[in-house]
Amino acid sequence: MKKPLTTAIYGLMAEFDNSTDLVVATKAAYAAGYRKMDAYSPFPIEEASEALGFHKTRVPLIVLVGGLLGGSGAYLLQYWINCIAYPLNVGGRPWHSWPAFIVPTFEMTVLFGGLSGVIGMFALNGLPMPHHPLFNVDRFSAVTRDRFFLCVEADDPQFDLVGTYQFMESLQPLSISEVPH
Repeated sequence: MKKPLTTAIYGLMAEFDNSTDLVVATKAAYAAGYRKMDAYSPFPIEEASEALGFHKTRVPLIVLVGGLLGGSGAYLLQYWINCIAYPLNVGGRPWHSWPAFIVPTFEMTVLFGGLSGVIGMFALNGLPMPHHPLFNVDRFSAVTRDRFFLCVEADDPQFDLVGTYQFMESLQPLSISEVPH
């Protein structure tokens, strides 16, 4: 049962000095039942992604569906143009000369697959996001230099302001900040 959130905060954010502490804290938070959280660092940390539970992505499926739609749409458009709307006998070939349809069909498959991958990635990442609530915390600007952060979002079912704060204190971070909306 999800309890209503009474405070207007985005979540709690803990600051760590190195990537090892961040990975340990992320694993502990996941083991404690927190699921709506994210880790921030100046460079990619594969262990942190695994600790957050980022194992599967839907982008390959989106690319496959986009490519199939683009390819079948291109083939059907060529078929409709050459066989139904404007049937012209060019060079004695049959109207449905499928070898001539292969190159445009391939090109549209690649184009639609690529575009759907980019659009799908933007949509799944919630982009564009001109302003994220974490930018309201002054210390967060250090993430681009040498600091590591773990943020547990307030809309996580396990989130309780006091309980989560105490849990984050047990992880021994450098600091803990409330992230306002």
